[in-house]
This record gives sequence, structure tokens and C-alpha cells, in this order.
Amino acid sequence: MLTDQRQDDVHRLWDELADFEVGRADVALQHLMQRLCDMVGAWNATWGGAIRLGDGSEGEDPLRGWRVAVTRLLHPIEALPEEGPFKDLQLRWNRREIDPSFLLPMRAVGEFRTYALRRDLPEAWFASPFYDAYYGRFGTLDAAWVGFPINSDAESHFGFYSRAVLAEEDVALLAYALRGLKWFHRQVMLTSGPLIAKAPLTPTERKVLRLLLTKASEKNIADQLGLAVSTTHQRIVALFRKFGVRSRAELMSLWLSHPL
Repeated sequence: MLTDQRQDDVHRLWDELADFEVGRADVALQHLMQRLCDMVGAWNATWGGAIRLGDGSEGEDPLRGWRVAVTRLLHPIEALPEEGPFKDLQLRWNRREIDPSFLLPMRAVGEFRTYALRRDLPEAWFASPFYDAYYGRFGTLDAAWVGFPINSDAESHFGFYSRAVLAEEDVALLAYALRGLKWFHRQVMLTSGPLIAKAPLTPTERKVLRLLLTKASEKNIADQLGLAVSTTHQRIVALFRKFGVRSRAELMSLWLSHPL
């Protein structure tokens, strides 16, 4: 049960998010993760967009066809020699190199849920090389996630990494804060690409998209990105096709209406 003060903190955060323009979804995402980190004493946070590419019926797939399509990290951290720990975790998931921690989000998949390392994994796991490589070496003692289903084939997951064991009250606060934000989960998924394609939008497409969601003209967008107007127009048309719309107005409507 949250105190009145903590509930008020969450309500103020919701108001802050509502004040961000739709074209600033990335900035709003960073703001949300930082504010929630501050509330529960976490040192870092991630957002991940997961999509289901089939039902997992072909062969044995403990992840049931789900893969991580895109991730966002609040604070950059020391990278492993390959591509960094969070990117490497994503690749391991997608290659089905299963660690017990990967099965946590599969519990009650399709439902709103929380899952946490210290709460849901056996003590022996914390002595494993996997824990040392991806959590222990960065001082992460515990981590908790909130899973939010967008539709039957897409989910939004926020993770929070702490150098202390997260209390149940902290996990409850994260759940309360993120459960009331379906519009925001959907907005981030749309902006990042998993809802409309089997691959995320390219970095350039994401930049064009953010500016399309403002009042900038095609020429303004081209100038801001250092592109030819003709090239910018081609990228805009390609984005329309990816989102299945025919105009800028229809594109805007995806963010402002039609809840899934």
C-alpha cells in the first residue's frame, strides 16, 4: 500500500509527462525513467519493446516467439568488449541463449505484471557467472521490471537497477506509476518502431518521425537534418508506408487516438 505522499508524487509525474509534446517522446521517456529511479533509489533504468514473431509452436521455444525489438538505456555504462551489457543481453535473448532470468517476463505473459531478481530467482543464481557479468560487475544487487501488454503481440517493459534490495513498496510504486500510462507505453512503442514493423525504425527514420510530429515543414525537417528536400520526402513516404497511413494527419492520429 502506497502512502498518500508517494501517490501524490506519481500523480505529479503523470502531469509532467502529459505536458511533453508528442514529438518529444524520447525526452519524456528519459524524464519518466529518471524520476522513477529517484523515487525508488535505483541507479539506472531501461525500457524495452518486445514483439512476438510467431507463437513459438515450431520447435521448443521457451520464449514462445517473443524477442526484444528495441531498448533504451537511461544512463550509459561501461561497455563490454562486444556491444555493451544491455545490447548483449538483448542479443542473447533473441538467440534463445536462455538464462533463468530470461524466463521471468514469460510468467503471465500478456498480463500486466512485475518481476524482480531478488524476489523471483533462487539465491544460488546470484553466484552464477551470468549474474556477475551482467549485474554484479556494475554493483547491481537487485532489479525489478514492470511488463505492460500493448496488444497480443507487443509489450512494453521498464526495468530498474538498484545497488540495494528493492522493497516490495518500491516495486508497488513502480507498478502503480506505470500501470496508469497505457497511452505513454503505446506512444513509446510507436515512436521506436516495434508496433509497426518487425525491425525498429532506423536512427534517421526516428529523427524524421520526431520532427513530423511537430509543426515543422518538410523543408524545415530537411534543413534540421542536413538532407535534401527530395530525400526527406522519400523518407516521409517510407514512414507513411511503415505505419500504414497516407498523410501526416493520419500519422498524428496514431499518437492521439485509436487506443489498442
